[in-house]
Amino acid sequence: GILGRNGSGKSTLLQVICSVMHPTHGEVVVNGRISALLELGAGFNPEFTGRENVILNGAIMGISRREMLRGLPEIEAFADIGEFIEQPVKMYSSGMYVRLAFAAAVSTFPDILIVDEALAVGDIAFQAKCMGRIRRLMEVGTTVIFVSHDVSAVKALCNRCLYLEA
Repeated sequence: GILGRNGSGKSTLLQVICSVMHPTHGEVVVNGRISALLELGAGFNPEFTGRENVILNGAIMGISRREMLRGLPEIEAFADIGEFIEQPVKMYSSGMYVRLAFAAAVSTFPDILIVDEALAVGDIAFQAKCMGRIRRLMEVGTTVIFVSHDVSAVKALCNRCLYLEA
C-alpha cells in the first residue's frame, strides 16, 4: 500500500514504475508484466467502444486479439455495464469507466497490478467485488501496489505500507 497527502508523489512513483515517466535519479527494475489502473481516463481512447478499448488494452500488453476476445465475456460480466460495452467510452459515467478498466486490467493475469485511487469512483458493491478479485490475485502470487487515501482499505488489503511525505 502507498499512502500520502496530495502532492506527496504517490502517482508519480507509480508512473515511474510503469515507465510512463523516468526517474530523475536511480533506476527502477520491474520483473513481470504490469497491468495498471492509473488516473481515470488513462489508457482508453474516448472514441472507441468499450469492447474496442479492451482489445486495444490487451494489445498494448502484448496479448493477442484472439486471446482478448476469448476473455471478453468474463470482462463484460465483471464490468457489468450491459449494452454500454458497444458505446464509445466518452459516453460512460466515471463509474462505468472504472468498472471496465478494472475488469480489463485484472483479466490479463498480470504479475504486478497497480491500482491508483481508481476504485474510489465505483459504488460500494463494485469496490467489494474488486477487493475480492485483488485478494484472489494476491493469493496466486500477483504483486499488488495499491494507492489510496482510504487507510482502512489499505489496512484491509495490504501487508506492507509505504507513507510518502514529500
